[in-house]
Amino acid sequence: MDSLPNQLKGLIGPSILNADLSMLADESRRLLDSGADYLHLDVMDGHFVPNLTIGHPVIKCLRNNIPKVYFDAHMMVSEPERWITDMAGAGVNQYTFHKEATTSENIHDIIRKIKEADMKVGLGIKPGTPVHDIGDLINDIDVVLIMTVEPGFGGQKFMSHMMDKVRWLRKHYPQLLHIEIDGGVNLETINDCAQAGANMIVSGSALIQSKQANKDIEQMRQLIDETLRKTQLNIQLSNDQHCSH
Repeated sequence: MDSLPNQLKGLIGPSILNADLSMLADESRRLLDSGADYLHLDVMDGHFVPNLTIGHPVIKCLRNNIPKVYFDAHMMVSEPERWITDMAGAGVNQYTFHKEATTSENIHDIIRKIKEADMKVGLGIKPGTPVHDIGDLINDIDVVLIMTVEPGFGGQKFMSHMMDKVRWLRKHYPQLLHIEIDGGVNLETINDCAQAGANMIVSGSALIQSKQANKDIEQMRQLIDETLRKTQLNIQLSNDQHCSH
């Protein structure tokens, strides 16, 4: 996948945060060969979150080695506007920044600059941020990222009560909005994500450490797609009934 599909479908994007970073390209290819749809690249600045990871020079090298895959850069940084040009130059397709990292005065300007840099716009919210806080921004962005752990570290436990946010989003935006989940997603928690209405799934440790990543990715995707089909069918039936009255 080198762009977001126009229609909602299940997309599995491994987070390579916990991969062997000395073999980043090889690990990424292994996951893509196992059926992954895109790569989720965690960029942390040691300020917005208490950890430090890769930046645009590493992503550019990764792009040179893997030219045709969708890169979702999860920018856990304090000044998201600062890195837009560099990330676009590194070959990033989707620039996902956090609402909490900026102000209501700046956020529209950041969204505009990301679009001008020819990247898709992702907007993430931490567990403590109400989903209603981004309601007036949704029509201007491509993806909403719901964090199901506190951003900054891998391997945390999945916060199932965050699915209330996903359900609210999918109810109000049933057919167009891409909803991404990040944090603690594995074969045990994927059902919660699917039932709530998410379609983009970030899975880190579960896929990196899996001995059968290809089967796990396919199982996750099938579950998401089956639930999306049921959701769309219910929406159509509801609309038909409404029109008949």
